[in-house]
Amino acid sequence: MRIKSQRGLSLLGVLVVGALAAFLLVVGFRTVPVVNEYMSIKRIIGILAEEADNGTPVLELRRSFDRRGQIDDVSSVKGADLVIDRTGTKTVIDVQYSRSVPLIGNVSLLFDLHPSTEQR
Repeated sequence: MRIKSQRGLSLLGVLVVGALAAFLLVVGFRTVPVVNEYMSIKRIIGILAEEADNGTPVLELRRSFDRRGQIDDVSSVKGADLVIDRTGTKTVIDVQYSRSVPLIGNVSLLFDLHPSTEQR
């Protein structure tokens, strides 16, 4: 009679894989709001660039960003932070900001973001 060797994960292996999966889920859940806010800012400055091409004054663009940002729950950037460049035929709006996301204890992720309407 031949003895078959068992296959599978040991208890220690299951614990390590489970801890790794839990950590990745925590990182994923904590970064979703940062990505949502970035996408909202990108969308808003795209709309504002179109308005600026139609002749909207810079002060009104900043106010419009603040209003739209309040609706989309944008808290990292204000209208005063926008860099609006009207050289040439197209208006370029960009902003640079950082966002820190606490993970576990004193461990945090730092995101340096730079949404812009400039085609790269």
